[in-house]
Amino acid sequence: MRGKLVPQDPDDEPASELLKKNNLKRSIEEPHELPSSWDWITLGSGVTFYNGRAYKKKELLSDDKLTPVLRVGNLFTNSSWYYSDLSLDENKYIDNGDLIYAWSASFGPKIWNGGHVIYHYHIWKLEYDNNVIDTNFLYYFLLDKRNVVGETDLHGSTMKHITKTNMEHLPFPLPPLEEQSRIAAKIAQLFALLRKVESSTQQYAKLQTLLKSKVLDLAMRGKLVKQDPHDEPASVLLEKIKAEKEQLIKEKKIKKSKPLPPITDKEKPFDIPDSWEWVRLGEVAESIRYGYTASAQATGNAKLLRITDIQNNNVNWNMVPLCNISDMKLKDLSLHKKDILIARTGGTIGKNYFVKQIVEPTVFASYLIRVRNINKKVSNFIQYVLDAPIYWNFISAKKSGTGQPNVNAAKLENFIFPIPPLEEQNRIVDKIINLIDLFNVGKSFMK
Repeated sequence: MRGKLVPQDPDDEPASELLKKNNLKRSIEEPHELPSSWDWITLGSGVTFYNGRAYKKKELLSDDKLTPVLRVGNLFTNSSWYYSDLSLDENKYIDNGDLIYAWSASFGPKIWNGGHVIYHYHIWKLEYDNNVIDTNFLYYFLLDKRNVVGETDLHGSTMKHITKTNMEHLPFPLPPLEEQSRIAAKIAQLFALLRKVESSTQQYAKLQTLLKSKVLDLAMRGKLVKQDPHDEPASVLLEKIKAEKEQLIKEKKIKKSKPLPPITDKEKPFDIPDSWEWVRLGEVAESIRYGYTASAQATGNAKLLRITDIQNNNVNWNMVPLCNISDMKLKDLSLHKKDILIARTGGTIGKNYFVKQIVEPTVFASYLIRVRNINKKVSNFIQYVLDAPIYWNFISAKKSGTGQPNVNAAKLENFIFPIPPLEEQNRIVDKIINLIDLFNVGKSFMK
C-alpha cells in the first residue's frame, strides 16, 4: 500500500488519468507518501457500498431448496444456514466473484465463491469499476484492519460496527490498474509461501513434541544412556533419603506424614534396570504443599507467583505481583531453588515449573502445588519425570472433581516413578538437555 512491493512501470497509465476519466474524488487526507504514478482517493468515490437486508424471524426459513441467506456468522464460524423465498432487488444478491465486507461483530472482506445467495444487513456488497480498481487489490487493502478499523470510529456498546460513512471517507491509495494487479499477485504469492512455512513449522512443532515425549519415555525406562555397574544403586540412594527425612522429622523441621502403601507389581507400568527402583513421589519429597490464598497487590512483603507467571517456563519477575503474608506462613510457603511447582487445576492442569532462580521472598498461589525434595540433586531428574508420558498418564487417570478437574497433593504423593542411581540421573539429564537443545536448533531453523 506504499508502492514498495513491486517496481513501478513507466508504461502504466498513471492513477491521475483514472481520476480524470472516472470523476474520482481526490482524498484530502494523505496518510503517507505514494509513488508519483499513484494517487489518493476517497474510497466511496470509487466504491459503492450496498447494505444487505434486515430479516424478520418469520422470513428466515429452513427449506434448503430456497435461496440461502448469508449471515456474518456463516463467513466465520457458523455452518447453520437459513433460506428465503423473497424476491428482492438485484443489489440484495451476491454471486461468485463479488467482493463483500462484514461490518458488525466480526470484521473483514471476502471474495465470495459460494454461489447465488441473499446477504444479510450486517454485510456490505461492494460495487466498483474493474477498469479502475482491481478486486484483489481492494480485497487486500480491506484485509488489513489498520486501513479500516484503525482509521474509522467504532460505534455501539454491545455490538461493535463500522459505519458506512466512515468507510466511504477512508483515504484509499490508488496505483495504476496494471500495478494493482501485480501487487495483488505478489501478495497472493507471499501469503501462499507464508501458509506453507506456517504449516511446516506446525508440523515440526508436533514432531518436536513427539520426539521429546519419546526421549523422556526412553529415559524413564533406562534406555537413553548406558548403565554403569560402578554406580551406587538407587536402593542405597533411597535409604539415604529415608534417613535424611527421619532426621528432619526428629529435628521438627518437617512433620511426620502417614506411611505410603508399598508399590505392587500391578502398579509398575514397565520393566526397569536392576540398579533402579520404583518409588512414590511422597517418599523422596520433603513436602508437597498447596499454595497461598491471597490477592495480588501492588504492595506487600512477598512476591506471589501464579499459574499465569509460569506459562512459558520463564518467569518475568517484574510482572509478578506482591501480597501480604504473615512471617509464619512466609517461612512455610517460601519458594527455594529446585522446588517444583505443579498446576493443580484449569487448562494447565499437571503442568510443572522447575524453580531455577528466585527473587526472595516469594510464595506461590493456591492453584499451585509445591514439591520440595529432600535430596536437591534428585530434583534435576524429577523435573523431567514430570514431563514424561508416565506422569501424564497418571494425571489423566487421577483427575478428580465433578466440576473443574484438579490434581491434589495426596494423589501426587502416591505417584510412582522409576528412579535411577544418582550418577545415572545426571547422565540422563545431560542427555535430555543436549537432545532438547538439538530440537530447538531445528525449530529455530524452521522459523
